[in-house]
Amino acid sequence: MNCSKLYRSMGIRLDLAVEAHDLLRQEVGSDIPGVRVFKREQDQVTITTVKVESPQGEQAMGKPAGNYVTIDAPPIRENNREKHLQIAVILARELEGLLSLGPDDHVLVVGLGNWHATPDALGPKVVDFTLVTRHLHQYAPEELQGGLRPVSAISPGVLGLTGIETSEIIKGIVEKTQPRLIVAIDALSTSAVERIATSIQLADTGIHPGSGVGNRRAGITQSTMGVPVIAVGIPTVVHAGVIAHQALEALFREFQTSPTLYKLYKGIQPEAMQKIIQQVLGPHAQDLIMTPKEIDQLILNTARIVAGGIAQALHPGISASEWAQYLQ
Repeated sequence: MNCSKLYRSMGIRLDLAVEAHDLLRQEVGSDIPGVRVFKREQDQVTITTVKVESPQGEQAMGKPAGNYVTIDAPPIRENNREKHLQIAVILARELEGLLSLGPDDHVLVVGLGNWHATPDALGPKVVDFTLVTRHLHQYAPEELQGGLRPVSAISPGVLGLTGIETSEIIKGIVEKTQPRLIVAIDALSTSAVERIATSIQLADTGIHPGSGVGNRRAGITQSTMGVPVIAVGIPTVVHAGVIAHQALEALFREFQTSPTLYKLYKGIQPEAMQKIIQQVLGPHAQDLIMTPKEIDQLILNTARIVAGGIAQALHPGISASEWAQYLQ
């Protein structure tokens, strides 16, 4: 079964570069030309860096050239603030590795998404916890002098709420305030239920708002904004078509001891599988997505972690345990 072809035919996008790479490598049975992958472990956290380095790699991955860092941290789902703090420190370190900023460079933090739809509210919630300093940079506490960058933040909403393209709003702010960097946060989709609210992807290639809920808008990238864009995303949903396909795969995998049945499954064409899944999911098959019932708490936890990581990366005078006390 060619999963990539099936997902494309169903309009399913794999937002996580590490998932796109693993699926493609499994199908071709070899390394992907123009793509390099590095992986390391730290405590209960796995950090995977996917580097897309050539046009050939771009075409194969379906993603622009750049660096994609995925932090897989299952402890995010635990109600343990100490572990969350440790993950925020790791996030800050990985984010710093993508930054190229002077001590007084202005950074614009953009929380993408719809605050009325919980699985899509990650961006706005991160902005709620973001330490903004542009308006009081010169009045910073004495102990933080020289340790704060000017940071501003905005939650521009979505087209359905404002009637304005998100990229147009951000472009206007960029032209007026002249930041040196944009950090954009958005919800993503995943092909693995266990990755929901446990994986964090950083990318220096920008982002397309709404991709995590099947509603891609104009890109927030360096080419559209005129300044570098670092994207921070967390999976909050899984496409129902992916779950249906994986359930069928798991069923037929049980038949591996029966060569006839398993050969029958392996011979099913993506078009036939798509038809079966669409019959099961009904008229909303292209847009039906799934999220856990505890998504409210997961969004709150991940938003705090991301905001803490961003604060530590952008403000060298703020330690892991201090950022909350300076929150406005």
